[in-house]
Amino acid sequence: MTNPVFLDVDGTNIAVRQIAGAAPGIVWLGGYKSDMLGTKAETLSQWAEGQGRAFLRHDYSGHGESGGAFADGTISKWLTGSLAVFRHCTKGKQILVGSSMGAWIALRMVQELRKAGENRIAGLVLLAPAPDFTAELVEPVLTKAQKRALKEKGFFEEPSDYSAEPYIYTRALIEDGRNNLVMTGPIDTHCPVHVLQGLADPDVPSSHALKLVSLLPADDVTLSLIPGGDHRLSRPQDLDMLVRAVDAMARQAA
Repeated sequence: MTNPVFLDVDGTNIAVRQIAGAAPGIVWLGGYKSDMLGTKAETLSQWAEGQGRAFLRHDYSGHGESGGAFADGTISKWLTGSLAVFRHCTKGKQILVGSSMGAWIALRMVQELRKAGENRIAGLVLLAPAPDFTAELVEPVLTKAQKRALKEKGFFEEPSDYSAEPYIYTRALIEDGRNNLVMTGPIDTHCPVHVLQGLADPDVPSSHALKLVSLLPADDVTLSLIPGGDHRLSRPQDLDMLVRAVDAMARQAA
């Protein structure tokens, strides 16, 4: 495992790992509190290397090997970092692969890149996508105690099924989330989209993926519902499906 290189984004060191190779390149965008050395990212890295295909991944600020505090993170901040890494490290057509919150970052990246006249996204593969999760999945179920904690302390904590550290949800994250919503109307990605969603996902219900798909252009979207698939989608058969989806997207784009 090579050491990451670091890119300074607004004074924060963002850790980046990259494999040189053919276009379209693959850009991995991880989930909330995930790092770039997780099973799915590692699997894709090994596949890309075997294919001679370019592969790029980074840790958001406050995640993994990057600098900054997790509690200071917002969608806008993580989007800014992701765009900086994308612009600094990639050339030519790219496929964004976003897991959970990474799918939200990917959809916002497409919007921002198109706004800037940069039409380099050749496809999106979204796993257990959680766009707008602060407004759609967190805010509607806040308890009185959580609302009070947000008001008085500026954050609340939730135990995590995936790590010993609790999840921290800050008032800044939730308020900033409202400025980054993508599921408020039709989403024109100008590229093919493949959504992979587990039917046994306790964190992001399949109804959320169905709502997302209903907002995407129908002619260019594929939805794969995975029986027994949980939020991680890291079982051998899930990883195989991920690689096949990314491989098919790359071939289509090439």
